[in-house]
Amino acid sequence: MQRYGWIIGLHPDRVEDYKREHAAVWPAVLRMIKDCNIQNYSIYLRQFPDGAFYLFSYLEYTGTDFDGDMAKMAADPTTQEWWAVCKPMQVPIANAKEGEWWADLEEIFHCD
Repeated sequence: MQRYGWIIGLHPDRVEDYKREHAAVWPAVLRMIKDCNIQNYSIYLRQFPDGAFYLFSYLEYTGTDFDGDMAKMAADPTTQEWWAVCKPMQVPIANAKEGEWWADLEEIFHCD
């Protein structure tokens, strides 16, 4: 099992929209997450002192082909529709890598 953490900004005027959408994630999107060997998936929200909002996501990947499973998810029409709803609410962090939407976080500690 591999753990992943990611971070992205959230437009301040879309915080309530984002919360509302994630209070009722589409069942087909949830199925695809599980079909792509993802478990224990969470998203957290934090407002920083400068007023900016950031989302932190954590997930555990239990498969053997992360890139393949992520490609499967990205090719799913319902997931694409879901992302079309969510993406306009998000803003990549300033130092995201080329082509990176949610920026990878380095795991520096873990305790079971």
